[in-house]
Parts: sequence; structure tokens; C-alpha cells
Amino acid sequence: MRQEAHEILYNPRLNKGTAFTEAERELLGLTGLFPDAVDDSATQQKRALAQLAHRANDLERYIYLSELQDRNERLFYQLLRADPAKHMPIVYTPTVGEACQKFGHIMRRPKGLYVSLKHRGRVADILRNWPEADVRIICVTDGERILGLGDLGICGMGIPVGKLALYTAIGGVHPGRCMPVVLDVGTNNENFRHDPLYPGLRQERVRGAEFDALVEEFVMAVQEVYPRACIQFEDFHNTTAIPLLARYRDRVCCFNDDIQGTASIAVAGLFAACRALGNTLADHRYLFFGAGSAATGIADLVVQAMKARGTSEADAHAKIWLMNSKGLVVKDNPGIQPHQVQFVREGKLEPTLLDAVKAVKPTVLIGTSTQPATFTREVIEAMRAYCKQPVIFPYSNPTSKAECTAEQAWTWTDGDAIFAAGSPFAPVTLGKRVLIPGQGNNVYIYPAVGLAVYACEASRVTDEMFLKAAESLASRTSDAELSVGLIYPPIERIHQSAVDVAVDVATLIFDRGLARVERPDNIDGWIRSKVYNPAY
Repeated sequence: MRQEAHEILYNPRLNKGTAFTEAERELLGLTGLFPDAVDDSATQQKRALAQLAHRANDLERYIYLSELQDRNERLFYQLLRADPAKHMPIVYTPTVGEACQKFGHIMRRPKGLYVSLKHRGRVADILRNWPEADVRIICVTDGERILGLGDLGICGMGIPVGKLALYTAIGGVHPGRCMPVVLDVGTNNENFRHDPLYPGLRQERVRGAEFDALVEEFVMAVQEVYPRACIQFEDFHNTTAIPLLARYRDRVCCFNDDIQGTASIAVAGLFAACRALGNTLADHRYLFFGAGSAATGIADLVVQAMKARGTSEADAHAKIWLMNSKGLVVKDNPGIQPHQVQFVREGKLEPTLLDAVKAVKPTVLIGTSTQPATFTREVIEAMRAYCKQPVIFPYSNPTSKAECTAEQAWTWTDGDAIFAAGSPFAPVTLGKRVLIPGQGNNVYIYPAVGLAVYACEASRVTDEMFLKAAESLASRTSDAELSVGLIYPPIERIHQSAVDVAVDVATLIFDRGLARVERPDNIDGWIRSKVYNPAY
């Protein structure tokens, strides 16, 4: 085999498999290396779908798609973009959770960049080992809080790999501009440390000054090696995620999707819910079950959204209640964390969710607890006692961690609830009505913001950008879609929605003087010209 042919066949970005034309095969020395038939993209997709259908379960389908990405990148993205509703749950939530748990056992090609404690003092050199010279989006995790599954150490690599695949499939960021990273600082998962197939450092997780020093070196090395890159912090524990965002958000181009992206998709859902109900954010009382960084991030963006519409900060805060493992976050709560302090309320320490609902009388119940089946019939019926159409958002994922299902929420409210979840649920039939649950998945937000930041070469990422993304996304659900339960645009048109949202966010970036490129005359057309097309 000629060297050129070998390089093409084993380069997933160049390889087209059986779609190489006869002329291309002759030119590149590929003749005879494929069967004679020349397939078009549609035929290749049919073959891939047939092979997927023969896989025994979603984890096997995840492995197949991962291998397809390794050998024919464009076909992989063609599949994802052609049917995101079918393939997103395999490539990302919920299947990616199981894939991370079993990462050391199913790993084929070690995707991504692994920066460990052993690399202290030469992280910039490690970054230069990455084969792409112009990285713009870096998704980095330390694996400590993977979805609702806990500390998975280096096996959390599946999360940045999956996230970045959706940056490309949904947002249209070129895959060559994306880099997944794991910071290997050990793991407190004893099963992993004793598993002979665990591929990371076999030591307890480091914290404090040693952890901070590695992160600092990594962030500064990115500024040196990839000065136009945006860093997305992903699935860090609350105790590190919040300080990291505070430490770096005004120094470098970065954001935390678990805090800001989750907040944005939740607020988008609230804007859409208000459209369906004919009211405003300020007309509701909010109870968050779970008071981690996701909950406080959502609550903070809700406050900002209300303030932008004329509500005072004090009045906005008065509408929000949090609940942690000890009960309502009131002054007597013994488990208050620093990030919860701004939402501490006067009142009685109600220990259970049912007690809290009866005391607070929320019209919006948001779950970020990763405690499954906690939005019980009694809880939801207690809301119905004073609110005909409660807003119920069980946002914990994967599906096994959801606080309730779509069928439960709608059955217990006779179909009157405004519902969205963090994971996908099937349509629900109630009599003659078919209700379609929306998935409040960050994938509606972060690829759109990422495309805007990438195109504009933004110097910073701000909360205002995520608020703009929420407003933009909420406006793209039609009245007809709202009437059947959808509060987010159908997943089938998520790519178009993401590009539309990116246009609005890019306009804001230029308006705020945060772009590092010249403002084009037509931002809409300019953004669309940046979108990656996986077609051959």
C-alpha cells in the first residue's frame, strides 16, 4: 500500500470509506482497497444504521459509534445530524453515563488528552502533543462528579468526548477545533483503584494547593499554546466547580456548563412555560430540590432575568427557595454551603420535600438532586392543591436519577403540568391527548454559545450571553408545540435552533465589545458560513 493511501485510510478526517469515487481511488492509490461499488452518503448511513440495529444494547451502540468516529469522522457526524433524537442519547446522556462507568473495560482508542499530576511543570509541552494546531474549544473535567454517578476519575473522559461531538453535530464547530481533556488527579473510587483495567493514577484524589497548582498550570498553558481557545469546565465537584469559575471567569475565556449552561436551559424552559401560561417569571415561586452548583446557577440566572425585566433584586430573591440534604435552606439549616448563602431565607427548617412544598407553595419545582423518584404523587398533588398548572422540571440525569417521569407528572396532574426533564422520556397518552415531553438538555445551549464564541473569538464568556441564549431558544418553540407539552424546539431541528441562537449570542458579543474579530455587516450569514458541514 502506498504511504499516501495508508495515511488517508487511517485518518478519520480524510477517510470516506466506500464513498471514494473511482477517480479518487485512482488518484489516491485506493483502487482495489474497497469493493467496486461506490456508495453515496445515504447508502453508507443505511449500512451503519443496519449495523447499529444489530447491537444488543445502547452501550454496544455507543461503542460502535465511537469506533465509526475513529475511522470515518464525517459519516459519524452525518448520522448524528440526520437523526439527533435517535443518536444523541447514545453518544451522550444517558448512555454516556454507563460508558464512563465501564470506560476502562470498553476503551479502544484513547480519545482526548490526559494531563496528570506527573506532568506538573511541563503541561504546555503535553498540550503541544495534541495533533491540532488551532484548538478553539477545550472541554475539561477532573472526573469527580460525572453526571449523577460520582467520582469516576479518568473514566470521565467520555463526558468531554461526548460534549465535543455535540459541539460539532449540533453547533457546527469544526471537530478539528475541539479538544477533550481529563485532569488526572487520582480518584476516591476504591473500586476503580483496585480494578486492574482502570487506566488512570491509582491514588486518592488530591485537593487543595496541589490540585489548584495543576489547574493553574493547565489554564495558563492553554493561554500560551492555544490563545484563542475557550475552556469549558465540566463535571467538577461543587466544592471545586464554583471556586474555579470565580477564579478564572474574568481572567480567561471560560465557562462552566454545569452551572451556566444548566442555568440557561432551565431559564429557557421557564420563559417558554411563562409563554404557555400567559404570565412572567416574576409571577412564580421557585423551589429547588437540590442546592448544588446547578441549582444556585439556575437561581442566580432567574434573578438576573427578573431584574432585567424590572423586578428588584430583593423581590426576585424573595421568590426563590432552595432545599439541601438537611431541608429548606433557612438560617437554622446546619448544612449551608458558601454558594448557598445568598439564597438563605427566613423560615422554619422543613425537613422533607412534601413539608417544604406545603410551606413554600411553589408554582415551579426544579430537581437537581440526583435523587430518583423524589417528586412523588403526594408532592405533586400538594402543588395541585393551590396551582392548577404547576411547572415541574426534574432535571437530574441520567434517566435513572430523574426525580420523576413525564408519565408520572402528567398522570398526577391530568396533563396540566408544564413539564421538562434532563433526560429523554417517551410521549405520554392521556385519553385522546398525546403529550410530548421536552428535554431540558444543555445541548440546546452550549453548542450554540460555543459556536458564537468560536466565530467571534470572544475574549470572555459572560452570564449575559447565557441569558441571551435562553431568551433566543425560548422564542423558537411554536404555539402549536407548546400546546402538546413541548417547551423546547423539537430535537429534530436542534441544529437549526443552535445556529439561530448562536447568531443572537454573537450579536451580543459584538455589542459588548468582547469579540476579537471585526464585526461583519451580516452576522447571520457570517455565522452560518462558519458552520461545519460533514458532507463529502
